[in-house]
Amino acid sequence: MSMKNRPSKPWYKVWWVWLIIVVVVFSVIGVSGENSGSSSSSSDSSSTQTHSTPKKESSQKASASVSSESNSKIPNEYKNALKSAQTYADTMHMSKRAIYDQLKSKHGDQFSAKAAYYGATHLKNVDWNKNALKSARTYDKEMHMSPNAIHDQLTSEYGDKFTQSQADYAVSQLGK
Repeated sequence: MSMKNRPSKPWYKVWWVWLIIVVVVFSVIGVSGENSGSSSSSSDSSSTQTHSTPKKESSQKASASVSSESNSKIPNEYKNALKSAQTYADTMHMSKRAIYDQLKSKHGDQFSAKAAYYGATHLKNVDWNKNALKSARTYDKEMHMSPNAIHDQLTSEYGDKFTQSQADYAVSQLGK
């Protein structure tokens, strides 16, 4: 089979795309951690803030969701899983199940199943319908997929892993 006739995979099914996404997410987490933990001069922090305002907001949400629990006996691994889960929900608009799978994946965050479950189930202020809609809009605008294909991708075991009702909502809101 020649290379010309070989069908190409969609961008979201190529392994290196996901590797890049994971690296970017960890970079965001690292940058936001440096911003919140440092007390450097105001000129350094102001230049950093101009580049990382959206990233910083998502890390602040993650910190806020853990802050009420920080004084309790929750293991650090669980707190870190929750912070990572909040970042995935806020910046990548992932479904709860996709977040859980990413957190426990040996190719992802490598948290224990219990820590991943804690992270995915203790998220605060996440509108899963809104996340599904944002993903659906990406498929519609950037990949020019049909509504049926978008619905299938949103609910697929190998795709976004949203629930049927979340996918139904997203597809119904696409034209609005």
